[in-house]
Amino acid sequence: MDRPPQGRAGIADRHRPGRRHGGDDLLRGRRRQLAPGDHLSAGARFVHALALGLDPAWRRLPSDERCRTAEELCAAAAAESEVTTFSYSTIGLKAGVDLLLWSLSPSLEGLEERSAAVLRSGMGTWLEVRNSFLGIIQPSQYVKKPTPQEQSLFSGERSRYLVVYPFTKSSDWYLLGKEARQGIMNEHMRVGHEHPEVRQLLANSFGVDDMDFLVAYETDDLPAFGGRPCGTRRS
Repeated sequence: MDRPPQGRAGIADRHRPGRRHGGDDLLRGRRRQLAPGDHLSAGARFVHALALGLDPAWRRLPSDERCRTAEELCAAAAAESEVTTFSYSTIGLKAGVDLLLWSLSPSLEGLEERSAAVLRSGMGTWLEVRNSFLGIIQPSQYVKKPTPQEQSLFSGERSRYLVVYPFTKSSDWYLLGKEARQGIMNEHMRVGHEHPEVRQLLANSFGVDDMDFLVAYETDDLPAFGGRPCGTRRS
């Protein structure tokens, strides 16, 4: 469970359409077109959740040095490229994790370059990768026409909280017939649509990570989100 931090330094900034961004905002960069020679299925995009832990010694640095190194990290994350990145604070919410970078890119190389640039920046040299989840956003075989609720979390107005986790289905699921699986998913989606204030993303992770899927939810209302998984589990 992550929320965009408050206050200064791009670690603490989040994007709002139409808003003017400061020099240390993480989201100044614009996406460019996929370079010739790169190959990706139509409509597919890579999504990456990078959980980072901060060396406690950084907090004991002089104030001006903390500001300088934080600004360098923000500049690295905001550098103009094909990658879109949002940042979320997890300070005190997840043991060992202080910052979550949530990125979208039309290429895997773009995600790798963005991560490398962040980690070799000023504050980035004080950060350690604690977890990493990778997925590919592709059309679902169970959804004929996605609703705005099921569109990419990288478009439109940002919500306050982002919840990200890996998900793997049991072997019993894959032994079910197509009609049975579709029926279960229809009920699952019906329950989810009862909470339009919660946006969702499901990315395939087969062959690119250790889990089946990368699941993400975005909401301004955590209590409402807390009721959503209970309903979907009963479906």
